[in-house]
Amino acid sequence: MSETPFMLDDAKRLPWPEQYEALANSAKAPVLKAFYEAGCASPDTPVSEVPMVALDFETTGLEADEHSIVSIGLVPFTLDAIQLSHARHWVVRPKLPLHQMSVTFHGITHADIYNAPDLSEILEEVFASLNGRIPVVHFRHIERPFLNVALQYRLDEGIRFPVVDTMAIEAHLHPDRQPSFLKRLVGEKPLSIRLADSRTRYGLPHYAAHNALIDAIATAELLQAQIQHHFSPQTPIGDLWL
Repeated sequence: MSETPFMLDDAKRLPWPEQYEALANSAKAPVLKAFYEAGCASPDTPVSEVPMVALDFETTGLEADEHSIVSIGLVPFTLDAIQLSHARHWVVRPKLPLHQMSVTFHGITHADIYNAPDLSEILEEVFASLNGRIPVVHFRHIERPFLNVALQYRLDEGIRFPVVDTMAIEAHLHPDRQPSFLKRLVGEKPLSIRLADSRTRYGLPHYAAHNALIDAIATAELLQAQIQHHFSPQTPIGDLWL
């Protein structure tokens, strides 16, 4: 029996491992079915035992319904090691035109995308690195919604998955990052939770920004530092993901 919209809505209320089981039964596209069948860690699994993949997209803008992915960077990792030999980077051809502002931002030009593949041509390669791993991002409102919309466009199916968001962790750690009016008057500035500024607080090296692979590596290193300084290798992954 095919899944009804009501059954899929019910699945969204389940814990993530059970969601994956339900979505594996309803997914039509082979890459999505394989993704869900690869499973999701139990929420009580210590983060030290969870395979992860740092994921970063460069896009033509910030709205998933109006803009497109132009590059993908990812690197598998654990708390113990970042697997640089398995890092991947793709430039992909967006469905919508590049804007000059986005070209200035990420440096990917019309010439770069002229012969680039469509995302549909590399989906199997991308999912080979995602399957069985928990994605880690810095600002979850890019990677998760953009991938969901891109798959809906190409496969007529979206995707659901938990993420660990290093920016959200920094926001949680620094709830008073916005100075009061009086403190602003004497020159105190807000505490930034952008990727580069967050890394600086942990003594991590400066990397050039807005390259998807470099930002993915930077995000993996940041999570390792966050766990070391503020959590524990035994922290359940369910306490970190969103």
